[in-house]
Amino acid sequence: MTLRFYDTASAEVRDFVPLEAGTASVYYCGATVQGMPHVGHVRSAIAFDQLTRWLEYRGLRVTVVRNVTDIDDKILARSEQSFGPDWAEEPSAKQAEEWWALAYRYEQEFEQAYDALGVGRPTYEPRATGHIPEMHALIQRLIDRGHAYPALDGSGDVYFDVRSWSKYGSLTRQNIDDMQGAPDADPRGKKDPRDFALWKGYKDGEPSSASWASPWGAGRPGWHLECSAMVTKYLGTRFDIHGGGLDLRFPHHENEMAQSQAAGDDFANFWMHNGMVTYEGEKMSKSIGNTVSPAEMLSLASARVVRYYLGQAQYRSILDYRPTSLQEAAAAVERIYGFIAKAARKFGGDFTAHAESNTVPEAFGTAMDDDLNVPQALGVLHETVRAGNTALAAGDDAGAQQALRAVMAMTTVLGLNDVQGEAQDNPQLSQALEVLVEAQLAARAEARANKNWAASDAIRDTLAAAGIVVEDGADGASWSLKRD
Repeated sequence: MTLRFYDTASAEVRDFVPLEAGTASVYYCGATVQGMPHVGHVRSAIAFDQLTRWLEYRGLRVTVVRNVTDIDDKILARSEQSFGPDWAEEPSAKQAEEWWALAYRYEQEFEQAYDALGVGRPTYEPRATGHIPEMHALIQRLIDRGHAYPALDGSGDVYFDVRSWSKYGSLTRQNIDDMQGAPDADPRGKKDPRDFALWKGYKDGEPSSASWASPWGAGRPGWHLECSAMVTKYLGTRFDIHGGGLDLRFPHHENEMAQSQAAGDDFANFWMHNGMVTYEGEKMSKSIGNTVSPAEMLSLASARVVRYYLGQAQYRSILDYRPTSLQEAAAAVERIYGFIAKAARKFGGDFTAHAESNTVPEAFGTAMDDDLNVPQALGVLHETVRAGNTALAAGDDAGAQQALRAVMAMTTVLGLNDVQGEAQDNPQLSQALEVLVEAQLAARAEARANKNWAASDAIRDTLAAAGIVVEDGADGASWSLKRD
């Protein structure tokens, strides 16, 4: 067994050897909680959830850290829209919302989206505002090593000196002279327009609650600094994997790596980035109205179908959304869980109750070991489903049982069994449905035995109208739920 992952820093697929035998440490960038989660956030979370599950399946004890950025320019701007520009002490009760209340409210929206789609809770989920002392310490280390400086204009800002670090640009393989400063950044007080803020001095008009005392004056942390301080607190100065969306490579992850390594930390051994989600080949944009949110997807399909769709592509590739995407995903999910339902009814619940103890097929494992090649792994899953259905139809109980165990193992690894989606996910509902349907099938069998074909057909038609598909076989009738 050799795990191999693509490392953005080296631009190659490399063997993954944990820094500490038997363990793996993973940090991936969570949300800046300025608004509702979008589909890109959720795809990223599912990609790193799949990574975590596979590392655990391969026997590693995984520590996962996913941060929450709860102080940021955009959060303050969104809050200011409700308070007004003067931050009045007694604004309208209908409109008023403190920045920290807004951040917490949206944080809960993210958690609900993650939970709905079966994304496992991280080992630690630190908030930026809870780690100000660690950020101060990191800034001071950078100043002491000659890589950071207080703003030249006395504003209280502190900047990272990009030209002091010869490796700046190495993550994204850019030459510093070809870079441009952020278009909305204020160049005053900087040695170079590309220098980025480690600490942002308090400015008149900002809420006093959004600033903290520091050796350089009251203010708040810069975005890039937050992640470096939090990851090293929980995973140390050297850890296995740093992840996030492809859009974070520059400037966020470039700056993160530079400031951490300039401070003397080895930092991440692997950098892994998931691809974007597009709409019919175009970048999603609110301005042109081609966005689709997780909430919209969940209104169109079950959580299991949405997770299948968002997790079906290789994590580094672009995932393109089309109006038929969820229908196609639903058909694939129905094939999988239709087989599981039929096999479980035949052999009893013992075959599905302990799915985590089952073993995935070798071909599935080979695909997942190869940089999480989920499309190939899904191909193995669907081939196993086909083999299981064939075995059921042929009365090959041993073959069907073997297929069921393998399917349960694969769907567990992919996280599909941890989301609610079908009637069988609710034990009480499933049991009630089975009792009622089996009673109807027993009555139909009696009618057929008495050659009462009209009664037999009537029962079948009633079940069909309720979305129950009846299939007659050598061992009697079986049933499944019909899907559109």
